[in-house]
Amino acid sequence: MRIAAVQMDFTLADISGNLNRMIDKLRETRSAGAELAIFPECALTGYCFDSIEEARPYAETIPGPSVDKMIAACQELGGYVVFGLLEKDGQRVFNALALVGPNGLIGSYRKIHLPFLGVDKYTDFGDRPFAVHEVNGVRIGMNICYDGGFPEPARILTLMGADLIVLPTNWPTSAEPAADFAINTRAMENTVYYAAADRVGVERGVAFIGKSKICDPLGKTIAVADHRDEAILYADVDVARSRKKHLIRQAGVNEVDRIADRHPDMYGKLVEPHSLKRPGR
Repeated sequence: MRIAAVQMDFTLADISGNLNRMIDKLRETRSAGAELAIFPECALTGYCFDSIEEARPYAETIPGPSVDKMIAACQELGGYVVFGLLEKDGQRVFNALALVGPNGLIGSYRKIHLPFLGVDKYTDFGDRPFAVHEVNGVRIGMNICYDGGFPEPARILTLMGADLIVLPTNWPTSAEPAADFAINTRAMENTVYYAAADRVGVERGVAFIGKSKICDPLGKTIAVADHRDEAILYADVDVARSRKKHLIRQAGVNEVDRIADRHPDMYGKLVEPHSLKRPGR
């Protein structure tokens, strides 16, 4: 599968304009042969809302009007799309992703790890288990931005069979180390393809850094937009590589398998309840 990570700017609270620009970019990625286009976090709405009251009018259900319009675009142009939006569920609002294609909604994800930044200061914590969705033979897992700074989400998705993990994000300047190092690490430690699609531009004084990146199952960078301009990255996903966890560098001398070589019996501390709580959350 050829994938595209779309690095672009958005306008706060301009759902119609942002959606139309994404569809234009989808048309461009399709002309380049991409089967899956990955758009940034909160691409539909923008990110830097000052309160949940300000953000709530721009939250939509999944499926809902904008998801339906993106499905219609996939039906017209072909291909599949992951894009970020604010999802409403009763009075709750989630930072979410929708994965759609010509046949409709394939899956969605609610961000589990929330930084004290932008709309995430006010949204609800994701409440659904991680999931992997198959698209044309490629198993796709979804995370959002800050999730990528934790090893557990990518490992869980890998254990569920993911070939590709997508990370739509809104990285501010402070996130440059994550952009530079975490994406390669998440790919390498799980032997999966990992694709981060970041936004650019400035929103209410917050500058976003771009630096979108796609890495292969060895953790090597396949494509990177190491700048703050709009760009589209392309890469080809070969599921045979992501599913071959036993890496033989020299038979009988140097072999690794970062899934089989784990010792979960020693990891109990990871799932113990903790008493730490960030002020204000």
